[in-house]
Amino acid sequence: MLRQYELVERVARYDPDADVAALNRAYVYTVQKHGTQKRASGDPYFSHPVEVAGLMTDLQLDQETIMTALLHDTVEDTLATIEDIEDNFGPDVARLVDGVTKLSKIEAMPENERAAENLRKFLLAMSEDIRVLLVKLGDRLHNMRTLHFIKSPEKRQRIARETMDIYAPLAERVGMYEYMREMQLLAFEQLEPEGYATITGRLEQIRRQDGGQVDAIALAIKQALAEAGLRVEVSGREKHPYSIWRKMAERHVSFEQVTDIMAFRVITETEADCYSALGVLHTTWQFLPGRFKDYISTPKTNGYRSLHTSLMYENSMRVEVQVRTRDMHQTNEFGLDAHWAYKQGDKPDGQVGWLRDLIEIVDASHDAEELLEHTRLAIYQDRIFAFTPKGALHQLPKGSTPVDFAFAVHTDLGAQTVGAKINGRHMPLRTPLNNGDVVEIIKGKAAEPQLSWLGFVVTGKARAAIRRAVRLKEREEVASLGRMLFDEIASRVPAKIGKKATREAAKRLDLEDEDELMYQIGAGRIEDRAVMEALVPGCTADMEVPVDWARQDRAISIRGLTAGVGFQLADCCHPVPGDRIVGLRVPGERVVVHAIDCMELASGIDADWLDLSWGKQSIGAVGRLRVTLYDRPGTLAEMAGIFAQNLANVKTLAHVQKEHPFSAYEVDLEVQDLAHLTRILSALRASDSIAQAERI
Repeated sequence: MLRQYELVERVARYDPDADVAALNRAYVYTVQKHGTQKRASGDPYFSHPVEVAGLMTDLQLDQETIMTALLHDTVEDTLATIEDIEDNFGPDVARLVDGVTKLSKIEAMPENERAAENLRKFLLAMSEDIRVLLVKLGDRLHNMRTLHFIKSPEKRQRIARETMDIYAPLAERVGMYEYMREMQLLAFEQLEPEGYATITGRLEQIRRQDGGQVDAIALAIKQALAEAGLRVEVSGREKHPYSIWRKMAERHVSFEQVTDIMAFRVITETEADCYSALGVLHTTWQFLPGRFKDYISTPKTNGYRSLHTSLMYENSMRVEVQVRTRDMHQTNEFGLDAHWAYKQGDKPDGQVGWLRDLIEIVDASHDAEELLEHTRLAIYQDRIFAFTPKGALHQLPKGSTPVDFAFAVHTDLGAQTVGAKINGRHMPLRTPLNNGDVVEIIKGKAAEPQLSWLGFVVTGKARAAIRRAVRLKEREEVASLGRMLFDEIASRVPAKIGKKATREAAKRLDLEDEDELMYQIGAGRIEDRAVMEALVPGCTADMEVPVDWARQDRAISIRGLTAGVGFQLADCCHPVPGDRIVGLRVPGERVVVHAIDCMELASGIDADWLDLSWGKQSIGAVGRLRVTLYDRPGTLAEMAGIFAQNLANVKTLAHVQKEHPFSAYEVDLEVQDLAHLTRILSALRASDSIAQAERI
């Protein structure tokens, strides 16, 4: 494990202006916070963040990134908070630590959903600052180096699979090939232990038996280039075990049938020397047609630059050769040269061009499975290069079609695609593109993505956008059906339903808006009764108003009165059956029955209080309402219609106030009981003609 002074000295060597005191504080802080915590290996836990910080110094990253690496587990695994980090180390470090912390595992989720959610948070966090990704990749690499200490085989397999599917390809996409190769090797060892043992064993056997053949070939290449006047460095190695395994799987061949196991790297002084060296190699040995790639004139999306070729060496031995300058090699192996940008005070504003596509995929994906599928497509495929008619270059996975190209240019262009020209000729939309094709997209204003496109598009961005558009179209159709069903449901409600009632119904059902309500109705996810109750609360109560109740005899009886004692219902509160009631008795007068919450009861009336209740057969009483209408033609008629629809008898109607644009009325209604009166109030409030309705 790196000691404190060793880590600080590493940073000071490439950044003399680094704040040594801040680095020392961060080192001490992580040691103190992690305290006696142990890793599965038995090492102190703080050894992990220290080693991750060491990996960041190898990349010569700025001091904020080094401090983030030191602190990245403190919030997740100790009592420290983001606020503590900000107070001690500033807002920038706190923001980076928070970004890394958000990528922690979500143990409660199923495996695929957990991986998807981690990936979602990962992409969103690193879109704000690429240093979050660099620290996370360093964190994952060190965890993979110590993975064998974890006792559970299932946990080792899960971490290895996540590394192989997500972290290794992300490392490749930002050009960190050393990280990618080591992650793949360590994950390969866990996922395919037999294959790993077989291939590494065979490579070791070749190493013992070749009699220095790799060195001999490297020397021959160097001599041929020296004779041409080129100063170069040449190194050789067997190919990566996982690379050999994948080639065996893709070609369905055995280890013995993989011919290009050896790979050589030529490092030149200038870019021009790269092409000169390539010419010497191709004239000295036979090169294999179709195996030459020029990533210098057309770099990969991650900035990778190199010439690749395959040669037939003696005895029909195939060897792969990569030619590059020293600067290219440094960038290719260790990825983003972000440290120089940070030293110059620049912010990381999009060094990774494909990141915008990944963020769009996050937004468009419907569920965990889709997100993983689309993202793997976006980060895991070899590339081709195609041009717009104006010469703009777009890199796409092999097998991409004009539809993929259109979505790569812009999502709106992809959605409006109706045809395409490839190199000036009209071609079907499913035509695979080749390197160097010039693609012109023909669009139509009324066009929309087609479900059939999913049968041939290959990019994650295109698949996500098409699926999203298809879902939206299906949603609109379901919502349209829902609107028709809603009209039928609303016709059964004892009120004229307006926009206000519909908006309120959506709120009562915890739905986002009216469109969501219509979609849920069309999809059959809400029962009619629930919609009716949301529109007019109380309208579906079990005790419905009988159609003939108005013809029944009115009979109000009160329990709790002495036989022969008269009573009257108070005019101040107009109690109706269903209200809690009390009686006030003054000697020589009838008992006055009040609702329990009547304001008059608080005025200190000199009378005896009686605990009363309604008799079983009590039907019909007068409730008083204050209704405020919008002062425009037809509103009074709509109010009267609501009373009639609910079988309420209007006893009196008084116009009590007019203040533009409102008119207020007091209405005495003869109703069956409290539930009946409540339903009438709900129906009034649902109407767009009525501003307010309250019981007096």
